[in-house]
Amino acid sequence: MEKKEQEVSGKRSLFSSNLGFMLAAIGGAVGLGNIWAFPFKLGRGGGFPFLLIYVIFVFVLAIPMTLAEYSFGRRSRCGPVQAYRNLSKKWSFVGWINMAVCVGVMGFYCLICGWILKYLCMFALSCVGMGGEFWTMDSAEYFSMFIASPVEPLIWTALFMVINYLVVRNNIASGIEKSCKVMIPVLVAIMVIVAVRSCTLPGASEGLAYLFEPNATAFQENGGFFAILTLALLQVFFSSNIGFGTNLMYGSYMTDDSSITRSAIVVPIANTIVAILASLATIPAVFAFGYEPSSGAGMLFITLKAVFETMPGGAFFGFIFFIAVFFAALSSTIGMTAAIAAHPVDNWGWKERKASFVSSVIPVLIAIPISLGYGIWSHVRPLAFLGKETDLLDSLDFLCENCLATTAALMLCIFIGWVWKPDAVIEEVEKSGPFTWKKLFTIAIRYVCPIITLIAMLSSIGIL
Repeated sequence: MEKKEQEVSGKRSLFSSNLGFMLAAIGGAVGLGNIWAFPFKLGRGGGFPFLLIYVIFVFVLAIPMTLAEYSFGRRSRCGPVQAYRNLSKKWSFVGWINMAVCVGVMGFYCLICGWILKYLCMFALSCVGMGGEFWTMDSAEYFSMFIASPVEPLIWTALFMVINYLVVRNNIASGIEKSCKVMIPVLVAIMVIVAVRSCTLPGASEGLAYLFEPNATAFQENGGFFAILTLALLQVFFSSNIGFGTNLMYGSYMTDDSSITRSAIVVPIANTIVAILASLATIPAVFAFGYEPSSGAGMLFITLKAVFETMPGGAFFGFIFFIAVFFAALSSTIGMTAAIAAHPVDNWGWKERKASFVSSVIPVLIAIPISLGYGIWSHVRPLAFLGKETDLLDSLDFLCENCLATTAALMLCIFIGWVWKPDAVIEEVEKSGPFTWKKLFTIAIRYVCPIITLIAMLSSIGIL
Protein backbone atom coordinates (compact mmCIF):
# COMPACT_ATOMS: atom_id res chain seq x y z
CA MET A 1 0.00 0.00 0.00
CA GLU A 2 1.47 3.33 -1.01
CA LYS A 3 2.11 5.94 1.63
CA LYS A 4 2.33 9.67 1.32
CA GLU A 5 5.83 10.92 1.06
CA GLN A 6 7.32 11.38 4.50
CA GLU A 7 10.02 13.53 6.02
CA VAL A 8 12.76 12.14 8.22
CA SER A 9 14.02 14.37 11.02
CA GLY A 10 12.12 17.23 9.45
CA LYS A 11 14.18 17.33 6.28
CA ARG A 12 14.82 14.02 4.52
CA SER A 13 12.16 12.86 2.07
CA LEU A 14 11.47 9.18 1.42
CA PHE A 15 10.32 7.16 -1.57
CA SER A 16 6.55 6.77 -1.42
CA SER A 17 6.51 3.00 -2.00
CA ASN A 18 8.70 -0.07 -2.33
CA LEU A 19 7.93 -0.19 -6.08
CA GLY A 20 9.02 3.41 -6.40
CA PHE A 21 12.25 2.61 -4.58
CA MET A 22 13.03 -0.44 -6.72
CA LEU A 23 12.37 1.36 -10.00
CA ALA A 24 14.53 4.26 -8.85
CA ALA A 25 17.30 1.92 -7.72
CA ILE A 26 17.09 -0.06 -10.98
CA GLY A 27 17.27 3.22 -12.88
CA GLY A 28 20.28 4.33 -10.88
CA ALA A 29 22.03 1.03 -11.52
CA VAL A 30 21.05 0.48 -15.17
CA GLY A 31 22.28 3.70 -16.73
CA LEU A 32 25.15 3.86 -19.17
CA GLY A 33 27.06 1.27 -17.17
CA ASN A 34 24.94 -1.34 -18.91
CA ILE A 35 23.83 0.23 -22.17
CA TRP A 36 27.06 2.02 -23.07
CA ALA A 37 29.87 0.27 -21.15
CA PHE A 38 28.72 -3.35 -20.79
CA PRO A 39 28.65 -4.30 -24.51
CA PHE A 40 32.11 -2.99 -25.37
CA LYS A 41 33.66 -4.36 -22.18
CA LEU A 42 32.04 -7.69 -22.95
CA GLY A 43 33.75 -7.40 -26.35
CA ARG A 44 37.09 -6.77 -24.66
CA GLY A 45 36.48 -9.76 -22.39
CA GLY A 46 35.96 -12.30 -25.15
CA GLY A 47 32.16 -12.52 -25.09
CA PHE A 48 30.81 -15.60 -23.33
CA PRO A 49 33.62 -15.98 -20.69
CA PHE A 50 33.09 -12.37 -19.60
CA LEU A 51 29.30 -12.83 -19.50
CA LEU A 52 29.54 -16.04 -17.45
CA ILE A 53 31.92 -14.53 -14.88
CA TYR A 54 29.81 -11.38 -14.71
CA VAL A 55 26.59 -13.28 -13.94
CA ILE A 56 28.35 -15.33 -11.23
CA PHE A 57 29.68 -12.15 -9.62
CA VAL A 58 26.21 -10.59 -9.63
CA PHE A 59 24.99 -13.34 -7.29
CA VAL A 60 28.18 -13.77 -5.26
CA LEU A 61 29.12 -10.09 -4.84
CA ALA A 62 26.54 -7.61 -6.11
CA ILE A 63 23.55 -8.92 -4.17
CA PRO A 64 25.18 -9.10 -0.68
CA MET A 65 27.07 -5.83 -1.13
CA THR A 66 23.97 -4.03 -2.40
CA LEU A 67 22.00 -5.35 0.57
CA ALA A 68 24.72 -4.08 2.92
CA GLU A 69 24.66 -0.60 1.36
CA TYR A 70 20.85 -0.35 1.40
CA SER A 71 20.78 -1.37 5.07
CA PHE A 72 23.56 1.02 6.03
CA GLY A 73 21.86 3.86 4.18
CA ARG A 74 18.44 3.26 5.72
CA ARG A 75 19.90 3.08 9.22
CA SER A 76 21.91 6.28 8.76
CA ARG A 77 19.34 8.40 6.86
CA CYS A 78 22.14 10.50 5.37
CA GLY A 79 24.73 10.59 2.60
CA PRO A 80 27.92 8.50 2.41
CA VAL A 81 30.32 10.79 4.31
CA GLN A 82 27.98 11.45 7.22
CA ALA A 83 26.82 7.82 7.34
CA TYR A 84 30.34 6.52 8.00
CA ARG A 85 31.14 9.44 10.32
CA ASN A 86 28.07 8.81 12.47
CA LEU A 87 29.20 5.26 13.22
CA SER A 88 32.97 5.80 13.30
CA LYS A 89 34.87 8.99 12.51
CA LYS A 90 37.90 6.87 11.59
CA TRP A 91 35.92 5.42 8.68
CA SER A 92 34.55 8.67 7.24
CA PHE A 93 37.33 8.54 4.61
CA VAL A 94 35.35 5.77 2.85
CA GLY A 95 32.46 8.19 2.35
CA TRP A 96 34.89 10.70 0.85
CA ILE A 97 36.14 8.01 -1.55
CA ASN A 98 32.51 7.38 -2.55
CA MET A 99 32.14 11.09 -3.21
CA ALA A 100 35.33 11.19 -5.27
CA VAL A 101 34.12 8.25 -7.38
CA CYS A 102 30.79 9.96 -8.08
CA VAL A 103 32.38 13.29 -8.97
CA GLY A 104 35.01 11.66 -11.18
CA VAL A 105 32.62 9.32 -12.96
CA MET A 106 30.14 12.14 -13.50
CA GLY A 107 32.95 14.10 -15.14
CA PHE A 108 33.07 11.73 -18.13
CA TYR A 109 29.56 10.31 -17.72
CA CYS A 110 27.89 13.65 -18.35
CA LEU A 111 29.99 14.10 -21.51
CA ILE A 112 28.70 10.80 -22.90
CA CYS A 113 25.20 11.86 -21.87
CA GLY A 114 25.72 14.97 -24.00
CA TRP A 115 26.63 12.72 -26.96
CA ILE A 116 23.38 10.81 -26.36
CA LEU A 117 21.31 13.98 -26.33
CA LYS A 118 22.96 15.08 -29.58
CA TYR A 119 22.16 11.75 -31.30
CA LEU A 120 18.60 11.80 -29.96
CA CYS A 121 18.03 15.23 -31.51
CA MET A 122 19.72 14.30 -34.79
CA PHE A 123 17.59 11.17 -35.16
CA ALA A 124 14.52 13.33 -34.47
CA LEU A 125 15.56 15.69 -37.28
CA SER A 126 16.24 12.71 -39.54
CA CYS A 127 12.64 11.57 -39.02
CA VAL A 128 11.50 14.68 -40.92
CA GLY A 129 14.28 14.61 -43.51
CA MET A 130 16.46 17.21 -41.84
CA GLY A 131 19.29 14.97 -40.61
CA GLY A 132 21.75 16.31 -43.18
CA GLU A 133 25.25 14.86 -42.98
CA PHE A 134 24.34 12.98 -39.81
CA TRP A 135 22.19 10.64 -41.90
CA THR A 136 24.38 10.56 -45.00
CA MET A 137 27.92 10.26 -43.59
CA ASP A 138 29.60 7.03 -42.52
CA SER A 139 28.79 6.30 -38.87
CA ALA A 140 32.38 6.10 -37.65
CA GLU A 141 33.45 9.17 -39.62
CA TYR A 142 30.59 11.29 -38.31
CA PHE A 143 31.13 10.23 -34.70
CA SER A 144 34.86 10.99 -34.87
CA MET A 145 34.17 14.41 -36.36
CA PHE A 146 31.60 15.23 -33.70
CA ILE A 147 33.62 14.29 -30.62
CA ALA A 148 36.73 16.06 -31.98
CA SER A 149 34.87 19.39 -32.00
CA PRO A 150 36.18 21.65 -29.21
CA VAL A 151 32.79 23.24 -28.39
CA GLU A 152 29.74 21.32 -29.63
CA PRO A 153 30.00 18.25 -27.34
CA LEU A 154 30.28 20.55 -24.32
CA ILE A 155 27.16 22.47 -25.32
CA TRP A 156 25.19 19.21 -25.41
CA THR A 157 26.77 18.16 -22.10
CA ALA A 158 25.71 21.38 -20.40
CA LEU A 159 22.20 21.06 -21.82
CA PHE A 160 21.90 17.52 -20.47
CA MET A 161 22.99 18.62 -17.01
CA VAL A 162 20.41 21.41 -17.05
CA ILE A 163 17.75 18.73 -17.58
CA ASN A 164 19.34 16.64 -14.83
CA TYR A 165 19.15 19.58 -12.44
CA LEU A 166 15.51 20.34 -13.28
CA VAL A 167 14.53 16.77 -12.34
CA VAL A 168 16.03 16.83 -8.84
CA ARG A 169 16.18 20.52 -7.87
CA ASN A 170 13.34 20.66 -5.35
CA ASN A 171 12.97 17.19 -3.92
CA ILE A 172 15.61 14.60 -4.70
CA ALA A 173 13.70 11.47 -3.70
CA SER A 174 10.50 12.57 -5.43
CA GLY A 175 12.35 13.62 -8.59
CA ILE A 176 14.14 10.30 -8.85
CA GLU A 177 11.05 8.21 -8.12
CA LYS A 178 8.64 10.00 -10.47
CA SER A 179 11.04 10.02 -13.40
CA CYS A 180 12.07 6.36 -13.02
CA LYS A 181 8.47 5.11 -12.79
CA VAL A 182 8.09 6.24 -16.40
CA MET A 183 11.61 5.83 -17.74
CA ILE A 184 12.44 2.26 -16.76
CA PRO A 185 9.42 0.47 -18.34
CA VAL A 186 9.84 2.54 -21.52
CA LEU A 187 13.57 1.75 -21.60
CA VAL A 188 13.01 -2.02 -21.39
CA ALA A 189 10.29 -2.01 -24.06
CA ILE A 190 12.44 -0.10 -26.55
CA MET A 191 15.53 -2.20 -25.81
CA VAL A 192 13.56 -5.36 -26.65
CA ILE A 193 12.50 -3.91 -30.03
CA VAL A 194 16.06 -2.91 -30.95
CA ALA A 195 17.51 -6.23 -29.74
CA VAL A 196 15.07 -8.16 -31.95
CA ARG A 197 16.10 -6.08 -34.97
CA SER A 198 19.82 -6.48 -34.26
CA CYS A 199 19.52 -10.25 -33.86
CA THR A 200 17.71 -10.62 -37.20
CA LEU A 201 20.33 -8.79 -39.28
CA PRO A 202 22.22 -10.87 -41.89
CA GLY A 203 25.39 -12.11 -40.20
CA ALA A 204 24.06 -11.54 -36.67
CA SER A 205 24.36 -15.25 -35.82
CA GLU A 206 28.12 -14.84 -35.42
CA GLY A 207 27.50 -12.20 -32.77
CA LEU A 208 25.04 -14.45 -30.95
CA ALA A 209 27.60 -17.24 -30.93
CA TYR A 210 30.18 -14.80 -29.53
CA LEU A 211 27.76 -13.99 -26.70
CA PHE A 212 26.46 -17.41 -25.76
CA GLU A 213 28.80 -20.16 -27.00
CA PRO A 214 31.79 -21.23 -24.85
CA ASN A 215 35.12 -20.38 -26.45
CA ALA A 216 38.17 -22.27 -25.19
CA THR A 217 40.62 -19.75 -26.70
CA ALA A 218 38.96 -16.60 -25.33
CA PHE A 219 41.15 -16.43 -22.24
CA GLN A 220 44.33 -16.67 -24.29
CA GLU A 221 43.14 -14.08 -26.79
CA ASN A 222 41.99 -11.53 -24.21
CA GLY A 223 44.81 -11.26 -21.67
CA GLY A 224 44.24 -14.40 -19.63
CA PHE A 225 41.85 -15.49 -16.89
CA PHE A 226 42.72 -12.79 -14.36
CA ALA A 227 42.34 -10.05 -16.97
CA ILE A 228 38.80 -11.17 -17.88
CA LEU A 229 37.88 -11.84 -14.25
CA THR A 230 39.02 -8.34 -13.27
CA LEU A 231 37.23 -6.72 -16.20
CA ALA A 232 33.99 -8.53 -15.29
CA LEU A 233 34.25 -7.67 -11.60
CA LEU A 234 34.93 -3.99 -12.30
CA GLN A 235 31.93 -3.93 -14.62
CA VAL A 236 29.76 -5.48 -11.87
CA PHE A 237 30.84 -2.64 -9.56
CA PHE A 238 30.27 -0.02 -12.29
CA SER A 239 26.89 -1.42 -13.36
CA SER A 240 25.66 -1.93 -9.78
CA ASN A 241 27.09 1.36 -8.45
CA ILE A 242 29.09 -0.47 -5.77
CA GLY A 243 31.70 1.84 -4.30
CA PHE A 244 29.89 4.93 -5.58
CA GLY A 245 27.81 5.61 -2.46
CA THR A 246 24.62 5.87 -4.53
CA ASN A 247 23.19 2.59 -3.21
CA LEU A 248 23.78 3.86 0.32
CA MET A 249 22.08 7.12 -0.63
CA TYR A 250 19.09 5.30 -2.15
CA GLY A 251 18.81 3.25 1.03
CA SER A 252 18.64 6.46 3.05
CA TYR A 253 15.40 7.35 1.22
CA MET A 254 13.90 3.88 1.81
CA THR A 255 10.89 3.49 4.13
CA ASP A 256 11.25 1.16 7.14
CA ASP A 257 8.67 -1.30 5.85
CA SER A 258 10.24 -1.63 2.37
CA SER A 259 11.86 -5.02 1.83
CA ILE A 260 15.63 -4.65 1.62
CA THR A 261 16.14 -8.32 0.72
CA ARG A 262 13.70 -8.19 -2.17
CA SER A 263 15.21 -4.97 -3.48
CA ALA A 264 18.79 -6.23 -3.13
CA ILE A 265 17.92 -9.28 -5.24
CA VAL A 266 15.59 -7.70 -7.81
CA VAL A 267 17.74 -4.66 -8.60
CA PRO A 268 20.98 -6.50 -9.56
CA ILE A 269 19.07 -9.14 -11.52
CA ALA A 270 17.04 -6.52 -13.40
CA ASN A 271 20.26 -4.65 -14.00
CA THR A 272 21.80 -7.80 -15.52
CA ILE A 273 18.77 -8.39 -17.77
CA VAL A 274 19.10 -4.88 -19.20
CA ALA A 275 22.85 -5.43 -19.71
CA ILE A 276 22.14 -8.59 -21.71
CA LEU A 277 19.45 -6.76 -23.70
CA ALA A 278 21.98 -4.03 -24.49
CA SER A 279 24.45 -6.67 -25.65
CA LEU A 280 21.79 -8.28 -27.86
CA ALA A 281 21.07 -4.84 -29.33
CA THR A 282 24.72 -4.17 -30.17
CA ILE A 283 26.99 -7.25 -30.41
CA PRO A 284 25.09 -9.08 -33.22
CA ALA A 285 25.03 -5.78 -35.15
CA VAL A 286 28.76 -5.31 -34.57
CA PHE A 287 29.45 -8.62 -36.29
CA ALA A 288 26.84 -8.02 -38.98
CA PHE A 289 28.55 -4.77 -40.04
CA GLY A 290 32.11 -5.98 -39.58
CA TYR A 291 33.07 -3.78 -36.62
CA GLU A 292 35.34 -4.82 -33.76
CA PRO A 293 33.42 -5.94 -30.63
CA SER A 294 36.11 -4.34 -28.44
CA SER A 295 36.06 -1.03 -30.30
CA GLY A 296 35.45 1.06 -27.17
CA ALA A 297 33.43 4.08 -26.07
CA GLY A 298 32.00 4.89 -29.49
CA MET A 299 30.56 1.44 -30.22
CA LEU A 300 27.03 2.35 -29.14
CA PHE A 301 26.95 5.41 -31.38
CA ILE A 302 28.74 3.98 -34.41
CA THR A 303 27.17 0.51 -34.53
CA LEU A 304 23.56 1.34 -33.81
CA LYS A 305 23.46 4.25 -36.21
CA ALA A 306 24.57 1.80 -38.90
CA VAL A 307 21.82 -0.60 -37.78
CA PHE A 308 19.09 2.02 -37.97
CA GLU A 309 20.22 3.19 -41.42
CA THR A 310 19.39 -0.29 -42.76
CA MET A 311 15.93 -0.46 -41.21
CA PRO A 312 12.66 0.72 -42.74
CA GLY A 313 11.74 3.67 -40.59
CA GLY A 314 15.24 3.54 -39.13
CA ALA A 315 15.33 7.22 -38.20
CA PHE A 316 12.20 6.75 -36.08
CA PHE A 317 13.55 3.62 -34.38
CA GLY A 318 16.85 5.40 -33.77
CA PHE A 319 14.96 8.26 -32.20
CA ILE A 320 13.00 6.06 -29.80
CA PHE A 321 16.13 4.02 -28.99
CA PHE A 322 18.09 7.10 -28.00
CA ILE A 323 15.11 8.29 -25.97
CA ALA A 324 15.49 5.03 -24.05
CA VAL A 325 19.24 5.52 -23.68
CA PHE A 326 18.61 9.10 -22.59
CA PHE A 327 16.23 7.83 -19.90
CA ALA A 328 18.83 5.31 -18.73
CA ALA A 329 21.53 7.96 -18.61
CA LEU A 330 19.33 10.42 -16.74
CA SER A 331 18.25 7.80 -14.21
CA SER A 332 21.91 7.30 -13.28
CA THR A 333 23.02 10.92 -13.26
CA ILE A 334 20.21 11.98 -10.95
CA GLY A 335 21.31 9.25 -8.52
CA MET A 336 24.93 10.37 -8.58
CA THR A 337 23.88 14.01 -8.32
CA ALA A 338 21.92 13.11 -5.20
CA ALA A 339 24.93 11.30 -3.70
CA ILE A 340 27.18 14.33 -4.32
CA ALA A 341 24.53 16.75 -3.02
CA ALA A 342 23.97 14.74 0.16
CA HIS A 343 27.08 16.07 1.91
CA PRO A 344 26.27 19.82 1.76
CA VAL A 345 22.62 19.05 2.60
CA ASP A 346 23.53 16.85 5.60
CA ASN A 347 26.46 18.90 6.90
CA TRP A 348 26.25 22.50 5.71
CA GLY A 349 22.51 23.04 5.86
CA TRP A 350 22.17 23.69 2.13
CA LYS A 351 18.78 23.43 0.48
CA GLU A 352 18.42 20.54 -1.96
CA ARG A 353 17.96 23.03 -4.83
CA LYS A 354 21.32 24.72 -4.18
CA ALA A 355 23.17 21.47 -3.54
CA SER A 356 21.75 19.88 -6.70
CA PHE A 357 22.77 22.91 -8.77
CA VAL A 358 26.39 22.87 -7.58
CA SER A 359 26.50 19.08 -7.98
CA SER A 360 25.36 19.48 -11.59
CA VAL A 361 27.86 22.21 -12.45
CA ILE A 362 31.04 20.52 -11.14
CA PRO A 363 30.86 17.53 -13.57
CA VAL A 364 30.49 19.90 -16.54
CA LEU A 365 33.71 21.63 -15.55
CA ILE A 366 35.51 18.26 -15.33
CA ALA A 367 34.04 17.28 -18.72
CA ILE A 368 35.81 20.18 -20.47
CA PRO A 369 39.31 18.66 -20.53
CA ILE A 370 37.86 15.17 -21.04
CA SER A 371 36.07 16.32 -24.19
CA LEU A 372 39.15 18.16 -25.47
CA GLY A 373 40.99 14.85 -25.06
CA TYR A 374 39.25 13.74 -28.27
CA GLY A 375 40.38 16.87 -30.12
CA ILE A 376 43.18 19.32 -29.44
CA TRP A 377 44.39 17.33 -26.42
CA SER A 378 44.14 13.93 -28.07
CA HIS A 379 47.89 13.45 -27.62
CA VAL A 380 47.69 13.79 -23.82
CA ARG A 381 48.34 10.54 -21.93
CA PRO A 382 48.16 11.38 -18.21
CA LEU A 383 48.94 7.84 -17.02
CA ALA A 384 51.90 7.27 -19.33
CA PHE A 385 54.18 7.19 -16.28
CA LEU A 386 52.34 4.01 -15.25
CA GLY A 387 52.80 2.51 -18.70
CA LYS A 388 49.18 3.19 -19.72
CA GLU A 389 48.68 4.84 -23.10
CA THR A 390 45.08 5.84 -22.32
CA ASP A 391 43.34 9.06 -23.31
CA LEU A 392 41.84 11.46 -20.77
CA LEU A 393 38.46 9.70 -20.53
CA ASP A 394 39.93 6.22 -20.13
CA SER A 395 42.49 7.54 -17.63
CA LEU A 396 39.79 9.09 -15.45
CA ASP A 397 37.74 5.89 -15.79
CA PHE A 398 40.76 3.85 -14.65
CA LEU A 399 41.31 6.02 -11.58
CA CYS A 400 37.63 6.00 -10.59
CA GLU A 401 36.72 2.42 -11.46
CA ASN A 402 39.93 0.41 -11.03
CA CYS A 403 41.38 2.29 -8.09
CA LEU A 404 38.84 4.31 -6.07
CA ALA A 405 35.65 2.25 -6.51
CA THR A 406 37.38 -1.04 -5.75
CA THR A 407 39.03 0.50 -2.68
CA ALA A 408 35.68 1.80 -1.46
CA ALA A 409 34.06 -1.60 -2.11
CA LEU A 410 36.78 -3.39 -0.16
CA MET A 411 36.49 -0.93 2.73
CA LEU A 412 32.70 -1.36 2.69
CA CYS A 413 33.10 -5.13 3.17
CA ILE A 414 35.56 -4.68 6.02
CA PHE A 415 33.43 -2.01 7.68
CA ILE A 416 30.16 -3.95 7.42
CA GLY A 417 31.76 -7.29 8.22
CA TRP A 418 33.98 -6.34 11.14
CA VAL A 419 33.14 -2.83 12.43
CA TRP A 420 29.38 -2.28 12.13
CA LYS A 421 28.94 -6.09 12.10
CA PRO A 422 26.50 -8.28 10.09
CA ASP A 423 24.11 -8.44 13.07
CA ALA A 424 23.37 -4.73 12.63
CA VAL A 425 22.55 -5.31 8.96
CA ILE A 426 20.34 -8.28 9.87
CA GLU A 427 18.48 -6.18 12.44
CA GLU A 428 17.84 -3.47 9.85
CA VAL A 429 16.73 -5.96 7.20
CA GLU A 430 14.33 -7.74 9.55
CA LYS A 431 12.36 -4.56 10.18
CA SER A 432 10.40 -5.48 7.05
CA GLY A 433 10.33 -9.26 7.33
CA PRO A 434 12.43 -12.39 7.91
CA PHE A 435 15.96 -12.60 6.51
CA THR A 436 16.21 -16.25 5.47
CA TRP A 437 19.79 -16.22 4.15
CA LYS A 438 21.50 -14.23 6.89
CA LYS A 439 24.18 -16.86 7.46
CA LEU A 440 25.12 -16.81 3.79
CA PHE A 441 25.19 -13.01 3.89
CA THR A 442 27.53 -13.02 6.90
CA ILE A 443 29.97 -15.39 5.19
CA ALA A 444 29.80 -13.42 1.93
CA ILE A 445 30.33 -9.95 3.39
CA ARG A 446 33.07 -11.02 5.81
CA TYR A 447 35.10 -13.38 3.65
CA VAL A 448 33.99 -13.98 0.05
CA CYS A 449 33.36 -10.39 -1.11
CA PRO A 450 36.52 -8.78 0.35
CA ILE A 451 38.83 -11.56 -0.84
CA ILE A 452 37.54 -11.51 -4.43
CA THR A 453 37.52 -7.70 -4.46
CA LEU A 454 41.11 -7.56 -3.21
CA ILE A 455 42.26 -10.04 -5.87
CA ALA A 456 40.57 -8.05 -8.62
CA MET A 457 41.93 -4.75 -7.29
CA LEU A 458 45.50 -6.07 -7.26
CA SER A 459 45.04 -7.51 -10.73
CA SER A 460 43.61 -4.27 -12.11
CA ILE A 461 46.68 -2.27 -11.02
CA GLY A 462 49.09 -4.87 -12.35
CA ILE A 463 50.27 -6.53 -9.13
CA LEU A 464 48.70 -9.89 -9.99
